[in-house]
Amino acid sequence: MAAVLIFGLFAVILHDDGFLTASNLLNIGRQAAPIAVMAVGMTFALAAAEIDLSVGAVTALSSLVAAEAVGSYGFVAGAAVALAVGAGIGLVNGLIAVKVRIPSFLVTLGMLGIVSGIARNMNNLQSLPIRNDTFLAVFGAGSVGPISSLLIWTVVVGLIGHLVLHQLRWGRHVLSVGADRGASAALGISTDRIRIAALMTSAAAASFAGVLLAGRLAIGRHDLGENLLLTVIAAVVIGGTNLFGGRASVAGAIAGSVVMAMLNNGLILMGLRVADQLIARGVIIILAVALSMREQKET
Repeated sequence: MAAVLIFGLFAVILHDDGFLTASNLLNIGRQAAPIAVMAVGMTFALAAAEIDLSVGAVTALSSLVAAEAVGSYGFVAGAAVALAVGAGIGLVNGLIAVKVRIPSFLVTLGMLGIVSGIARNMNNLQSLPIRNDTFLAVFGAGSVGPISSLLIWTVVVGLIGHLVLHQLRWGRHVLSVGADRGASAALGISTDRIRIAALMTSAAAASFAGVLLAGRLAIGRHDLGENLLLTVIAAVVIGGTNLFGGRASVAGAIAGSVVMAMLNNGLILMGLRVADQLIARGVIIILAVALSMREQKET
């Protein structure tokens, strides 16, 4: 419903400003890609009744790591090292949350500051250019026919996430732990491992989003993707995932990401100032999330 309302609103208001042109719709798809990848990972964290507030900082740091590694070791190693960094951060988040028994909200809030600081110190606030044409073609700037590689990766990540969450036993365990941790433990499910793995999945997805952003823009930067946290959470909740665990939808998270990208694109085409864009985006996010959560309660 949120997607239909927002699309219809912009289609009418921005009919003469090119909102419905093929090039602009493709641009919305490209903007949605990193949001969608991050949203798939966040879906697993929320499904397990956890949350990861460090995803934006992980995305930024991973873009820098990828830019640094690809120049020395090639495009495959660049992406792999970035993913390893993200998974490692997620592992630390999970271990602290589970073993020290600190809520993941606080753990990842602290990690956000730590990772942001590391990213800013990594190259003294300077961007790292990426000159590996293969990396750029595979992870952002390339295409297969008219289809951007960003969209292809989004589909791949979405399909894998949907399969894991809804078809594999581990995914069912994630949902079970999120719905009732005590009952899941009584059934013999290793709730600690599930929670740690869910936070690792979220951080790894954020790091891959950093790789895609670096590939699209041909740079690694300390603030690349840092402002996407609230957008990602809103996309996941709009897509039907319960903020308190136990119910989730990967397909819905991707659809919610498209909604958020469409919202951002429409506000820019309307010519709003940055401050006005922030206000309008915040109001629409609150309304959309409230509508989504109301629908969840009714079902």
